[in-house]
Amino acid sequence: MAEKYIDSPVFTPVTIGPVTLRNRVIRSAAFENMAYGNSPSDDLYNYHTAVARGGVGMTTLAYASVNRSGLSFDGQLWMREEIVPGLKRITDAVHEAGAKCSIQLGHCGNMTHRATCGCTPVGASSGFNLYSPTFVRRLKVSEIDSLVEDFGHAVDLAREAGFDCVEIHAGHGYLISQFLSPYTNHRRDEYGGSLDNRMRLMRRVIAKVMKHAGSDMGVIVKMNMHDGFKGGMQREECLEVARELERLGVHAIVLSAGFVSKAPMEVMRGAMPLKTMTHYMDMRKFWWLRAMVRIFGRIMVPTVPYKDGYFLEDAKQFREAVKLPLIYVGGLTSLAKMEEVLEAGFQGLQVARALVRDTDFVNKLHTGQMTCSACGHSNYCIGRMYTLEMKCHSCVENLPKRLEKEVESAEKRWK
Repeated sequence: MAEKYIDSPVFTPVTIGPVTLRNRVIRSAAFENMAYGNSPSDDLYNYHTAVARGGVGMTTLAYASVNRSGLSFDGQLWMREEIVPGLKRITDAVHEAGAKCSIQLGHCGNMTHRATCGCTPVGASSGFNLYSPTFVRRLKVSEIDSLVEDFGHAVDLAREAGFDCVEIHAGHGYLISQFLSPYTNHRRDEYGGSLDNRMRLMRRVIAKVMKHAGSDMGVIVKMNMHDGFKGGMQREECLEVARELERLGVHAIVLSAGFVSKAPMEVMRGAMPLKTMTHYMDMRKFWWLRAMVRIFGRIMVPTVPYKDGYFLEDAKQFREAVKLPLIYVGGLTSLAKMEEVLEAGFQGLQVARALVRDTDFVNKLHTGQMTCSACGHSNYCIGRMYTLEMKCHSCVENLPKRLEKEVESAEKRWK
């Protein structure tokens, strides 16, 4: 007997530049922390192939740094020739499952430490980053020139590895975002001051990426609709960034918000599970950070209320401002909310936590086995991803009692 499928626009094809996806659902570039030694692993392979078999139109490997200075985690991909075969193994398996495959390319800027990136962390401006904590030095213009070339080379490697699309990370307070935001960009040269100057690095990177992507790769850019705090980028400037990206010819924009070093929960919403975060930290390496989080955690990472589709009203203003395809991300856990987003004029839907909870989420929506994810928005997966691979609490055996209580408390709050 033939399996019955739900008739919904969510499961209709969509085209992003030269690439057509079988449906509108894209696994967003939420950090997996599975690239041990900065290289593809069996865990990374197994997760993304499972998501592809689970029905997504495209899956995105998260945050691959274009060079070593951009690395913020040991479990983060670093684009270099030696990892191409491992990446190709993943893209081949994803394609065999019927999905497309994208990779997010970026540079963390000041969001790192010498022990990870191998040098004094660099950013738009010199200063001190409490997130690490570490001193940061501003990039020289000659280094910016090299960085732009690194983005182009990373696209070449992505093509060699079989990726259909690249997603350039220009949000969340990482390097391109650090140049865009007046909060982190205090330069007085041609890369600082006016918004036009602050967009200069982004323009150069996108021009280089578009050239290397050619006619056969999709180019997506993740950007902020606002930084999430006073002194950061606000909506009007971000609308200008979106218009500039459209002028530069990118194929789609992912609309997000928040600044990891200043307003992290603006990105993810809900509360950071501090007990989970500190439980998994290595005491030998991070005893000082563990102590700081326990004492000052709620001040450092304040809660931002969660609701389904939490970015939608902001995103609608960007829909009115530009004509290129827009991909919505933020609180998509139900078929009804996905349909609402598409009805509002968005072309793509990015999902992360529902696919951490259940890699078969899309297939189950399509066959009517479920209408909403069982994700309870406890953010356990986020709390542990800073130390271990991203995983839902429902997939962890023998979860400590105090972490069980933290999960239960959070899920009751956001139910």
